[in-house]
Amino acid sequence: MKKKLSNEMGVTLIEILIGIVISVLMMAAIFTSYTAVNNTYSQVIDTAKISQSGRDIIGMLIRDVRIAGFKYFNDTSKTPTNYNPILITKNSSGCDKLELTYGDRNYDPKANPKYTYVTYKITYECKASKIIDKKTGNKISAYALYKSKSKWDGTQWQGPSSSTDDLLFSNELVVDHIQDLIFNPLNEKGQLINPVPNDLAGSNKIKVIDIAIIMRSQGEFFKKNKPKKVYSLGNKSDVNFNDKFLRESILVSAHTRNMGLE
Repeated sequence: MKKKLSNEMGVTLIEILIGIVISVLMMAAIFTSYTAVNNTYSQVIDTAKISQSGRDIIGMLIRDVRIAGFKYFNDTSKTPTNYNPILITKNSSGCDKLELTYGDRNYDPKANPKYTYVTYKITYECKASKIIDKKTGNKISAYALYKSKSKWDGTQWQGPSSSTDDLLFSNELVVDHIQDLIFNPLNEKGQLINPVPNDLAGSNKIKVIDIAIIMRSQGEFFKKNKPKKVYSLGNKSDVNFNDKFLRESILVSAHTRNMGLE
């Protein structure tokens, strides 16, 4: 038996083309939405990374500043030459350097005496970042923060290469992509101490250290160059930027709890 096909409907070429165009437009809209959401997500992640890194560094600095000048009551160890618990080296065109000295003790139940006292020094110092910009092939315009810990042996400062003390370390990378790091000493009246002290008598006048850190995003954050002025502390000049990077400033005050005590 023959079937009649005259009443069966098909799809014309024009209808197929219209369907393809609609599908392409829908896919384009979905891709555009995905790209926008993905870019927003990346920016949120970059902002969170900068904030987290800044908070971690600030917490570390505050803890070390608070212990500067600490010494046990029975500590009879020899005081380091030119003993200065807090030494700030200012840098008008880069990051400031911070050196903090404090006392500690080791316990050995089999030794006599059981306690031995030691003096440590912690150093925070920035150096030019070694990260290479993939676009230019040059090093990025930022700093890397390094931390070192040394020990006074009675005549000189020892590092990990000249001591068996496993608490010592040298130039360990703390964080990269730092734009600036500033330390400003304040006296008991909250006034800026200028010039910064370079001896024990001057350090004992330091009651607070204002710390400012400026972090930069690892990658480009904005689609176009965006002018931004970063305000500095004390006598340091403000800095103007005009690029695609995000920058965030964090400012805190750390109290020197062990300075100037009788």
